[in-house]
Amino acid sequence: MTKTLTFAAVHMTVAFTVAYVLSGSLLVGGAIALVEPAINTLAYFFHEKAWERVRSARPPALAELPA
Repeated sequence: MTKTLTFAAVHMTVAFTVAYVLSGSLLVGGAIALVEPAINTLAYFFHEKAWERVRSARPPALAELPA
């Protein structure tokens, strides 16, 4: 859990810094730092769901077949 929290902090810091540098606005930087990671988290969730469908649709590899 610590790794997840530190990654979230890094992600928000980078999002804020990029948005602030591009816009010059603390408000815009702060808003993007909060909104972008939340949307990215949802996108990741659906990405994982899609990959799970792809994995389950593939036939098992020969190494995974019972002997």
